[in-house]
Amino acid sequence: MQDIRANLQRVLERVARAAERAGRRADDVRLIAVSKTVEAERIAQAVAAGVRALGENRVQEARAKIAELGRPVPWHLVGQLQTNKAKEAVDLFDVIHSLDRLELAHELDKRARGRGRPVEALVQVNVAGEGQKGGVAPDGLGALLDAVAALGHVRVRGLMAIPPEAPDAEGARPWFRTLRKLGERHGLAELSMGMSGDFEVAIEEGATMVRVGTAVFGPRPPRPGKEPGER
Repeated sequence: MQDIRANLQRVLERVARAAERAGRRADDVRLIAVSKTVEAERIAQAVAAGVRALGENRVQEARAKIAELGRPVPWHLVGQLQTNKAKEAVDLFDVIHSLDRLELAHELDKRARGRGRPVEALVQVNVAGEGQKGGVAPDGLGALLDAVAALGHVRVRGLMAIPPEAPDAEGARPWFRTLRKLGERHGLAELSMGMSGDFEVAIEEGATMVRVGTAVFGPRPPRPGKEPGER
């Protein structure tokens, strides 16, 4: 457990320094410890060390972990969501970061209505127009937000983005800035952006949630089919 506690402390210190550079408070930034491929025992250790939110990329993997660990902290879905997994996602997750199309919004609304309370969501924006990534195009964001606003059981809290991979953290700054400006334009304060390699730059550009996995849990075992959501 000592390695996780020490890792977490280092990350929180980096969060605080980045927030200070931007004239913000560390408390304005929520660290989401992304626990994909991490075994339940180490996740429990992270919670005991002070992790206040957990992120998963896959509904199926999260299902087993939540069954074992329960809900000591909120669970966030940070990976892409297939429409046919919406019902289970609504049941499992406190916040869904990857709402990116109206079809999915309708399904989430239907499932949340059946549950009797709204689902909290972020709209994923494909800031660089990358074909292999999910997310609504920036010029389609307004129309999607308007359509989702008409639904009674989907509450959009903000925006999420996964920028293109860059040789260094500074390469992501323009994309974080793009998301911040989109949030400002549409009156959305929550911004989920920044991962293990670039979260400090994301905080400097206004991130309110950063999705950090390897910096907290250490290197991940290899898994076929790399997924977006956290590096």
